[in-house]
Amino acid sequence: DHHRAAARGAAAAGGAAVEADVPEGKYCVSTSGVTRRKTRTVMIGDVPMGSEHPIVLQTMTTTDTRDVEATVAQVKKIADNGGMLARITVQGMREAKACKAIRDRLNEDGYSIPLCADIHFAPKVALLVAESWEKIRVNPGNFADGRKTFEEKNYDSPEAYQEELDFIEETFTPLVLKCKELGRCIRIGTNHGSLSARTLSYYGDTPQGMVESAFEFARICRKHDFHNFVFSMKASNPLVMVQAYRLLASELYRLGWDYPMHLGVTEAGDGEDGRMKSAIGIGSLLMDGLGDTIRVSLTEDPELEIVPCGTLASLGTEAAENKWQTPVPFTETARDFLKFERRRGELVSQREDDTVDLRAVLHRDGSVLARVTLEQLQTPEALYQQLGCKLAVGMPFKDVATVDTIVLDEVPAEDDAEARRTLKRLQDAGLGVIAPAAALEACAVPASIALYTIEEALARQDAGEALPKGALRSVVQLSGTEDDATLGRLKELEAGDCIFLTIKCPAEVSRVHASRRIFEAIARDGVTLPVIHHLTLGAVDSNNLLIRTGAFAGGLLCDGLGDGAMLEAEGFSTEDVVRAAFGLLQGSRMRSVKTEYVSCPSCGRTLFDLQEVTEHIAESTGHLPGVTIAVMGCIVNGPGEMADADFGYVGSLPGKIDLYVGKEVVRRGIPQEDSVRQLVELLKEHGRWEDKEETEEGAEEVLAV
Repeated sequence: DHHRAAARGAAAAGGAAVEADVPEGKYCVSTSGVTRRKTRTVMIGDVPMGSEHPIVLQTMTTTDTRDVEATVAQVKKIADNGGMLARITVQGMREAKACKAIRDRLNEDGYSIPLCADIHFAPKVALLVAESWEKIRVNPGNFADGRKTFEEKNYDSPEAYQEELDFIEETFTPLVLKCKELGRCIRIGTNHGSLSARTLSYYGDTPQGMVESAFEFARICRKHDFHNFVFSMKASNPLVMVQAYRLLASELYRLGWDYPMHLGVTEAGDGEDGRMKSAIGIGSLLMDGLGDTIRVSLTEDPELEIVPCGTLASLGTEAAENKWQTPVPFTETARDFLKFERRRGELVSQREDDTVDLRAVLHRDGSVLARVTLEQLQTPEALYQQLGCKLAVGMPFKDVATVDTIVLDEVPAEDDAEARRTLKRLQDAGLGVIAPAAALEACAVPASIALYTIEEALARQDAGEALPKGALRSVVQLSGTEDDATLGRLKELEAGDCIFLTIKCPAEVSRVHASRRIFEAIARDGVTLPVIHHLTLGAVDSNNLLIRTGAFAGGLLCDGLGDGAMLEAEGFSTEDVVRAAFGLLQGSRMRSVKTEYVSCPSCGRTLFDLQEVTEHIAESTGHLPGVTIAVMGCIVNGPGEMADADFGYVGSLPGKIDLYVGKEVVRRGIPQEDSVRQLVELLKEHGRWEDKEETEEGAEEVLAV
């Protein structure tokens, strides 16, 4: 209570910005280590938010807000599972009239968890709810647009633009004044999918437009000396989301503003995919010290969001408190956070004397490598399936989500016919086989690739030694602890037989920051070798497997730094880590191996059972790599929600569905019971449908070579 009282006093003072030592034009204190961004404290009821306080965990209810009993029960479940803030949709006056009853019931039952009203198109509703709830979320793209028309307009003159800004100020100011009077908090929550026509006309569908849209509302708050507000910059594409938050942070530093940030990837979906996309976006920012509250938007029950939310918050807190950083200081100059530009390593070229085709050992859109044991080589058909191969009479063939290269710690003996035959068949299917150079020296494997540490590789080069017998090329492993002189010799290795690099950091090294230093050296010296992120996560649970993979590797892939991944974690099967690695690449917008879903997390506006419908759609359409389908419970944020999708499935009325192609509605008011069939029909009409492949049964006897 004393801590909260002090925080309330600091927030009420409203006043001076927190001092921030940030280089000009940057978005965080340091890109070579984690230092939490300094912010003021804002209060949401009795919950303080800002850099001097723990990261706030929040989620959103899915009940009909008018159903007081159901909403109260769900908020209690959120609080009981560790949620510190609950957001509830309030779409109209009927819902607004239930808000006081919800607050009163929670108070009576001893639940002080703050409530946040999610407001779209309804300034008058926001004013009413502010009388009883602690926080109001406004969407700058539609708060002042009571018509909900989503019309596209051109603002050809500064006068027309200013006229609309004046209207926004007139509409928004009463809420600002009421929140100031009552001590409420406001979230200015920009959504990439619902930028206003005015913003789109001037800035386009860009992170810059997202930031400016929020600043229009922030200036009104500041004009009235109201400072109890936070920002958010949500998008369903983690790359856009990360870029928008970084731009926001940079602009806040430039202006000397110190308001907290709410982090989230909107409409992330469900299951592993939703968690991975959230980890990539939110984790990337936490590794730069950004973020004061987190919401993981999953198409699942709201209390289930709290676990990944808490895992991310703990990771960010651990990184900041322990001051994770690169072991060797460096100054970053090559990476431009204001734009996304993927660094593409040059793939291996085939030589005349190569005995196998090495061009497939890496994939142009991102590669997945997997550790394989000698025991696994003894059960070939099981291994082929674990690696994602399709089988025809027991023989492996590459499929859309097949591992590109396997890595052995030890090689099979020359007289181990079963294991050697398994390796040969994997090579014939196009998979690379990597093993430590020392193991290959002791026991040759034909057409293999020798793995060296950088120290071993440089010593071999200085001594003029050849590759081990049978090896065609080499791969060099970096740890991130190398000195500048060692990294400066990578160009020499590129001129030899090295075909790519791996980064495998020790547990005590901050992977994100050590890897940035490696990529800085690579850029400086013009090294074009592909780089694979090799993560060894140790003993983690399934939640941490996804969260840490997304934060550590996704945080680099979001900047275009890396050409693939290899994951290892104790207690997880080859299938588990391979699936997570492909999820990482898909979530980072690199390699698509299945249908991508932009699926909203459901709320009181949803017009159908979102979890059930999403599952039904996925069962019918989940086998279409390169296709993105948006599944939306309603159209509250406008057709811009479909900005990242090829097709959209949107609730329009109870029991009725609208289907979209891009942002254009092409079929209206379809009965829900016929909607999935018509969605498939639409996919076929636009040439995006493929029939599911039937799994071939392997032969009882494996063919002899």
